[in-house]
Amino acid sequence: MSAYQQQLSPAAPVAESGPADAAVRWPVLFLLASSILWLLAGSVLALIAAIKLHTPGFLADCEFLTYGRVHPAALNAFAYGWGVNAGLAVALWLMARLSRATLPGGGLLIVAGAFWNLGVKLGVLGILAGWSTSVPWLEMPHQVVPLLLVAYALAAAWVVGALRHGSSPRLYVSQWWLLVALFSFPWLWATAEAMLFFGPVRGTVQAIVAAWFAHGFLLLWFTPVALAIMYYLLPKLLGKPIRAYHLASFGFWAYVACAGWAGASRLLGAPVPAWTQAAGTVASLMLLAPLGVIAVNLFGTLFNGGMAALARSNVLRFVGMAALFFVLALLRYAMMSLGAGTAIQLSWFAAASDYVVLYGVFSFAVFGAVYYLMPRLVRRAWPYASLIHAHFVCSALGFILAGVALSLGGLKQAAELSRGVPFAEVTAHTMPALQLATVGGLILLVGHLVFAFHFVKLAFCPCVRARAAAAPVPAELLRTAPELEAAS
Repeated sequence: MSAYQQQLSPAAPVAESGPADAAVRWPVLFLLASSILWLLAGSVLALIAAIKLHTPGFLADCEFLTYGRVHPAALNAFAYGWGVNAGLAVALWLMARLSRATLPGGGLLIVAGAFWNLGVKLGVLGILAGWSTSVPWLEMPHQVVPLLLVAYALAAAWVVGALRHGSSPRLYVSQWWLLVALFSFPWLWATAEAMLFFGPVRGTVQAIVAAWFAHGFLLLWFTPVALAIMYYLLPKLLGKPIRAYHLASFGFWAYVACAGWAGASRLLGAPVPAWTQAAGTVASLMLLAPLGVIAVNLFGTLFNGGMAALARSNVLRFVGMAALFFVLALLRYAMMSLGAGTAIQLSWFAAASDYVVLYGVFSFAVFGAVYYLMPRLVRRAWPYASLIHAHFVCSALGFILAGVALSLGGLKQAAELSRGVPFAEVTAHTMPALQLATVGGLILLVGHLVFAFHFVKLAFCPCVRARAAAAPVPAELLRTAPELEAAS
């Protein structure tokens, strides 16, 4: 019997819940609870920033809520508060489960998470107080960076330790993507901070470093975590192995090789060496090769008799949307790198492309992972299936409305800037798009409030715990099943 057949054989099951889940239960709950608080904070700040774009007098008397402060505060709260907390929580759970690891040190993970959140809080408050560095995605005062890096290193070391000391003899593709994310983020961040603030480089090299970090943060942290979730959950939810699994290694290595170079495509038309712009364009286009392979893996699995499951599984809807937005995000970046008018880099279209990765790919995947892992972590089912559906509808509707509005408004903005239309007129013409985006942001906030309420209800509400204790644990949370990814 081949290794692949052994993997699918009932003779070699992997427990759906057990010691691995118990080892990370409290750290994962702490990180997820922290991430949801930051999700709400970032959503409120982002909504304030969106309103200010078309109603400048809104909260005009609050100095710390000017657009120049509240927008970067919202972005950093969302990226470092929600994104890194949630990404680490899912990485801990996935790595412990796939490695079958029961390493001690849960208390240390909680301490690391507490210091991470303290650092992010100081950083966001520093931005609101006017101490922003003014570098996109790196606005937090650089004094908090050492604290954040140490806290992150402690958490990431545990995840890698789980892989090293786990009892699983196999390495799954989900683990490949998690390792890329865990190692890429501190490398990108520490290098960018060192070259921009601690030992600043000169001239246009600063712009190159900033673009390299922003693109790398999106494509080498947020996207790999999302792909790890997709590669794990799709076969689990559908009961089918990953389609064309033998191609996954090519997709993985090709993506990693090209993603780090693609950041220079953000500098088309900028006063930087032409070879850097060309390298960024080529790398962005080369990403289409791994995109095709990954799309075959994900959508081949989804379409292989699994489309009917979309009507039954809320988790599958979130994961399917994340896969769809992943394809859309890389296609948008490829289009922007083809010289579709350098003005597009200065428009809302470029910002919307980043939001597709940050929310459409990463957040949708994490929402699906949370809805899947939480019942297995706390050993009780979600109280209200209707709230999961309501969250999905709000997230999909709000994000699509905001994304389409910003994209169309950005294309119009870029076209008019290229024709030399006066900037005041361009701004007036994009107001309807910004107003629609604000409505989308409000719908997203409603969805996040529903998500937060449901999470608290499941994890911490005494009545739900008492009702679950009096009833048997749902069978689907205790059954055993093989991992449906082929062995590497």
